Amino acid sequence: MNSARSPRAVDVIHTLDDLRVDLARRHPATANTSLRVIDPAVVAADLAAVERDGYIIWENLLTAEECERLRVAIAPLLGRTGRNTFEGQRTRRAYNLLEKTRACDGVVEHPRVLALLDKLFLPNYLLSQLQAIEIHPGERAQMLHHDDGFYPLPRPRPPLSAATMWAIDPFTESNGGTVVLPGSHQWGSGRGPEEADTRLAVRMPAGSCAFYLGTLWHGGGANRSAGSRLGVTAQYCEPWLRPQEAYTLATSRETVRTVSEDIRRMLGYSIHPPFMGAVDGMHPKRLLDRAEPAAATAPRAVSPPQDGAAERPV
Repeated sequence: MNSARSPRAVDVIHTLDDLRVDLARRHPATANTSLRVIDPAVVAADLAAVERDGYIIWENLLTAEECERLRVAIAPLLGRTGRNTFEGQRTRRAYNLLEKTRACDGVVEHPRVLALLDKLFLPNYLLSQLQAIEIHPGERAQMLHHDDGFYPLPRPRPPLSAATMWAIDPFTESNGGTVVLPGSHQWGSGRGPEEADTRLAVRMPAGSCAFYLGTLWHGGGANRSAGSRLGVTAQYCEPWLRPQEAYTLATSRETVRTVSEDIRRMLGYSIHPPFMGAVDGMHPKRLLDRAEPAAATAPRAVSPPQDGAAERPV
């Protein structure tokens, strides 16, 4: 009997289709469990609403206690205001939250969100950005934009990314609730927000979530109230795109070992077939089996920038 190893089917590559399958041996792709906990009829209805309007609002996904835990964890991380007009001169933000707190894990991998993302994007889609945004009184309306506008592909087209905005405080028309332009996800490249038929300020109670496509025109609203409003946004993109935040650099391996398999995959510890995301020809999860070099440390914490100052890089 020949003792030589017989090649598996994926070892023999004949066509381009052979390169579109999972070739991993030790670390094959793992299935998202969200579709097993969310009624398929609910997912189908969510998808239909998003395809029609470009967004959907889910009310009261978080309890008051969960919102308060998020607020307590995020408050010390928020920087000072004044970076630029797009990010808001009266808006405080905190970036790279997964490295700084475990409080946001639940919103990043909420089953309702992942079940919809599974219908929109290819497997192994990535977390593109996770940040907290606190809009203070007197802030002007943000410039309207669509989140995947920096990917230079003409519209109309399928979305390359999607975002969630979680209301830690109630969102109202007067306190900076996100402004959306329904149906604008279907616009071509030559159409701008000045041609919108309808503008809506998202109104939702604390604990709610707005999900919108990366092709939807939107922006933070003006805060004409006497109080601030805090939100957390998690954004996701197709697995073959570069995310906004470089999580494989910004997130320590200690943190990656701590988070769930779903989040680990979204941080880039995954392979988009046939080998996009590989490290030295290997699956990136193999890095987690090794001890980190002595010189490797978690990202250096920085003090929040002073008013008007640019934030120093982590």
